[in-house]
Amino acid sequence: MKVIRYTEQPELWANSAEITQEVWPEYNLHGDVVNPYWGRLFDEFPAYQFVLHEDEVLAEGHTVPCPWDGTPEGLGDGIDATVVSAFAAREADRTPNALCALAAEIRPRFQGRGLARRILDAMAELARDAGLGHLIAPVRPSFKDRYPITPIERYVSWTNEAGEVFDPWIRVHVRRGGRVVKPVAHSLRITGTVAEWEQWTGMRFPSDGAYTFPGGLAPVEIDHGTDTGAYWEPNVWIVHAVENY
Repeated sequence: MKVIRYTEQPELWANSAEITQEVWPEYNLHGDVVNPYWGRLFDEFPAYQFVLHEDEVLAEGHTVPCPWDGTPEGLGDGIDATVVSAFAAREADRTPNALCALAAEIRPRFQGRGLARRILDAMAELARDAGLGHLIAPVRPSFKDRYPITPIERYVSWTNEAGEVFDPWIRVHVRRGGRVVKPVAHSLRITGTVAEWEQWTGMRFPSDGAYTFPGGLAPVEIDHGTDTGAYWEPNVWIVHAVENY
């Protein structure tokens, strides 16, 4: 298995949109803040996008260098805020000192092969090569959709029978040396019309109110008066010291 950066073989991203659709639920592809920046990653931060390749693309990793003051407060309000600050720092020619993990996309048929850990290792390698001291990640907990009405602050405190972190994806980070710093309830903003949310979720929303839905990490708030469905996806900030890899 090879780690190949976009700058090395950009043709490997020919099916990138297809892979994204395989990995994410439909609603997750419509971020208010993230989406306008996503396509710019390949033009402005091409060396920080990579694939795991073994005869074909098994997974994609997306990262962005950013400044971080080393404090929990400096991590900001999750992925939306970090993406904005990373691009703003680049435009202002500010020197980054951390690498932020934006997405680890493992194709469903290759899951269960330990690729999540390999993606983390590859991200740490990118950070080291760029002289960045930390890998920071606004993690999307993999089991949170099973408990959408549980506040992220409570969810992140759960443990399993072995006393380890309950959530599998967070557990991968912790086993690899990651430190859980703080949960963020309002990390990724997604809004759409009521009809769009019905299409994205395969549900009907007959009246106003909060609804849980398949794949959602928290409820969506439906308002027919403004024809709006509004959703905040929670994340959990995890920090890795690159020197530990």
